[in-house]
Amino acid sequence: MRLTVLGGGGFRVPLVYGALLGDHGEPRVDEVTLYDVDAARLRAVRHVLGQMAEGVDDAPNVRVSTELGAALTGADFVFSAIRVGGLEGRTRDEHVALDLGVLGQETTGPGGVAYGLRTVPEAMRIAEAVVRLAPHAWVINFTNPAGMVTEAMQTVLGGRVVGICDSPIALARRAATALGLDPVQTRPDYLGLNHLGWLRGLIHDGEDVLPRLLADQSALRGVEEARLFGVDWVQALGALPNEYLYYYYFARDAIASIRQEPDTRGDYLLRQQRAFYEAVAANPAQAYQQWQKARAERDASYMAEVRNDDEERDAGDISGGGYEGVALAFMAAVMRGVPTTMILNVRNGTTLSGLSPDGVVEVPCHVDAAGAVPLSTRAPDPHQLGLMNQVKAVEQLTIRAALARDVGLATTAFALHPLVDSVTVARELVRGYGVDDLFRIL
Repeated sequence: MRLTVLGGGGFRVPLVYGALLGDHGEPRVDEVTLYDVDAARLRAVRHVLGQMAEGVDDAPNVRVSTELGAALTGADFVFSAIRVGGLEGRTRDEHVALDLGVLGQETTGPGGVAYGLRTVPEAMRIAEAVVRLAPHAWVINFTNPAGMVTEAMQTVLGGRVVGICDSPIALARRAATALGLDPVQTRPDYLGLNHLGWLRGLIHDGEDVLPRLLADQSALRGVEEARLFGVDWVQALGALPNEYLYYYYFARDAIASIRQEPDTRGDYLLRQQRAFYEAVAANPAQAYQQWQKARAERDASYMAEVRNDDEERDAGDISGGGYEGVALAFMAAVMRGVPTTMILNVRNGTTLSGLSPDGVVEVPCHVDAAGAVPLSTRAPDPHQLGLMNQVKAVEQLTIRAALARDVGLATTAFALHPLVDSVTVARELVRGYGVDDLFRIL
């Protein structure tokens, strides 16, 4: 089986390869092709992977390519983790918004709209290339904004593309652990959009045990999301919110916290990753050690701008595995036909009543050799449905604007986002992001 990783020079690619090294089922991925437009980054990541594979007899073979067609041809699985505009684009997304007094974050709010405007056209070109060169491949999308990009790609690939995110799985795992339960023995009742969802239930031995957790303030404080949002607010919601909902429920607090920091998250990552790639170029023999060091720093700083100064990320959360585990679980279920249940970004259909059938939602799915099918669930609460519908409308407007190169639609998308509180600000965002220039070069 052959896996092609788009964005193969990316910092997190070794996580995927590490998961493959630990997979000994049959059939399995035995060849990995890394594609990237940056040959120097490809070389650095290849050094890391080579050192990870030392002493592993059945390690998947790795090759690299800067030609998309060559990388895609014959692939069984395609993992898309591209970043159009690089980290420089991310920092601009953050600062343009912050300078106007609105949230500067890469997937949530105006930053996510800007990121989507430049990413959707490239994602569509990739989807069309997959149809030509690897028509039987499954595409696993982690390119942000993941829900929006997956929805755009589904217009070409249909159900053969799914979006993944580790946040919902990590949330359910933390909730189970706080109750002293094995997360593997629980089933989450989760719904939402990517980076906008709620854990509404947690089934163990046929019983929903989440109410027990919500009623136990001591146990609840052991869950990172409850500490982030506050126990009282979580109890008022009657659900555990995805960490990214902090930017909606505490928008002013989040903006104030981010603006107090000397750097945005993008600034930090840009500086850190430049140092990592430079260090590997200077001393390739230490590539894996350099990557491990940089990864530990990166993990520890995740969402640091909204955590208390004295609060570190839970060690179990960091070691519990992330999106690479979700990707491997999906590939294993499809390759081997062994059914599993996992939270994915898929076409809504009739799963969540009141939302667009063609819209991509993030819900538990049944996965086997035929792919992913969303499981039926109870209807969203009115406040959940309202927020999801407004953000989904923005996502769909952004897709239309990007494909039509329509500045008016882009302005409307910014203006209708719940985290942009003024049409005037939306127009200033369009100017600040240079949407006119962007559309001329797409």
